[in-house]
Amino acid sequence: MPQIRIRDAALFLGVSDDTVRRWIDQGALVSAKDEGGRAVVDGLSLARLARQNAVLPVDPSEIGRSARNRFVGIVTDITMDTVMAQVELQCGPHRVVSLMSSEAVRELGLELGSTAIAVVKATTVLIETPKASS
Repeated sequence: MPQIRIRDAALFLGVSDDTVRRWIDQGALVSAKDEGGRAVVDGLSLARLARQNAVLPVDPSEIGRSARNRFVGIVTDITMDTVMAQVELQCGPHRVVSLMSSEAVRELGLELGSTAIAVVKATTVLIETPKASS
């Protein structure tokens, strides 16, 4: 499962770092240490909590686009066969579902609990992944 730093988890949920730490202490989120010794939370655990406490986060991609309907979120469900996939994101209070090729899911590295951005233009929903933070 993807691991997400506490500050990023707080950003995605619209809360403070301290609130995320309290949730870890209360058992609401699963945590571990990354290679650098920093506290991280389990992406799937965060995805489940995001569904419960939905607040729209700021888009971290820093990419300019004409599309204004951009939703940062956590992948909460993937239904996939050999050709097509249905990917569900929880983006703050919004549930966003996109249909795409299974190849696209693999190329984007989408998995439950990973971070993604839904870009809505007309009737098409595209899913993006942000650059990995260091």
